[in-house]
Amino acid sequence: MTDETKKHGPDATAAENSAEAVASALEDAANANAESEAMAEVPAEPDPLEVLKAENAELRDRFLRLAADMDNLRRRTEREIKDAKSYSVAGFARDMLAVSDNLRRALDAVPTEMRAAADAGLTTLLEGVEMTERSMLSALERHGVKKIEAEGEKFDPHFHQAMFEIPNAEVPNNTVMQVVQAGYTIGERVLRPALVGVAKGGPKAEAPVSEAASGQKND
Repeated sequence: MTDETKKHGPDATAAENSAEAVASALEDAANANAESEAMAEVPAEPDPLEVLKAENAELRDRFLRLAADMDNLRRRTEREIKDAKSYSVAGFARDMLAVSDNLRRALDAVPTEMRAAADAGLTTLLEGVEMTERSMLSALERHGVKKIEAEGEKFDPHFHQAMFEIPNAEVPNNTVMQVVQAGYTIGERVLRPALVGVAKGGPKAEAPVSEAASGQKND
């Protein structure tokens, strides 16, 4: 028996051993926590398969976007080429229409009585002018230029330009009554609008009678 044991007895020794054990356990726990925290701070290595999947998805998305952009570019280019082919002659066609108008004015300047009594030379001249006018308009039509049929139609500001109004109560209001100068389109565009006179003072479209009002009237 040691002097310390003799001095304090067995209980003191046991308490001392127990305190040392608790301190050792606490130290071990602290070390374990420190190791756990250190391991938690170290980032986990990414899964190579998941990395490849992500890269593949990104490349596929880029490819689809590029394919869509190329398709849009192809369509836009085709449309621009088509428009260029269709409308490249617009200025020339407009000038030729002015020539055709002059030919028509020359023909209209000859009164009907004079044409009926014309000799062979004048008749041949008039027929030649008419043939030239028809040939010119036919050539323009082959290039997409078409005449706007306006007379008798409802006035449309997209295709017609009103020059004057004609009082007429027998036809619907805003009906084209007279064409001063023919209009033409090229492709889907208006090359020049038709200069027209429109009716004024005619009947307006009646509002449709509802079924409810019709039923009340019948009752």
